[in-house]
Amino acid sequence: MMQGEQTSWREKLAGEFEKTYYKELILFLRQEDEIATVYPPKEDRFNAYNMTPYENVKVVILGQDPYHGADQAHGLSFSVKRTHILPPSLKNIYKELVDDIGCSMPKEGDLTFWAEQGVFLLNTVLSVRASEAGSHQQKGWERFTDATIKLLNDEKEHLVFILWGKPAQRKEKLIDADKHLILKAPHPSPLSVYRGFFGSKPFSKTNAYLRANGIGPIDWCLDS
Repeated sequence: MMQGEQTSWREKLAGEFEKTYYKELILFLRQEDEIATVYPPKEDRFNAYNMTPYENVKVVILGQDPYHGADQAHGLSFSVKRTHILPPSLKNIYKELVDDIGCSMPKEGDLTFWAEQGVFLLNTVLSVRASEAGSHQQKGWERFTDATIKLLNDEKEHLVFILWGKPAQRKEKLIDADKHLILKAPHPSPLSVYRGFFGSKPFSKTNAYLRANGIGPIDWCLDS
């Protein structure tokens, strides 16, 4: 569950916790934790919320499932634990980061520094069975994360929503483009990265929009 000190999310999403789908989701997860290895572990599942309190959100980077390899996922989309080898998609994100705003190439894959500055690194599904991609889809997570996106859309202004790939872009219908900036590009996966991800300049475009609306920019460079 979300950590107690981040009461903002708990209060804002309190209605979801009472709904039947959410109670069924929690029951499903308890059963899965008993019979299988699930990533990320229980204590990390809500890290996106715990590391980026509601009132701090400036940018949303939407992922799909957590990584399903051993010890990779720790609750932030596209991020891996500090000691883990960089996944291919994250390598490509870093290549674009270097090309876009001139950061040095990060050596580690932990994106906590972004999360702490208001980059909400949200997956649409927050858990997965080991080695079984997509295994926790359609269990209730999508409704919960849709409610999260709707909340941010309705109650905030001048957020940046970064939607990479078709699954993330299906959430565009939840976002008011008159209130927020939507940046879309192909997924950074090696399978699609050359179809327009490289050169999309999401980092510089995000900071330009934030500055234009009187909001402090993100320090994207991870090795500074």
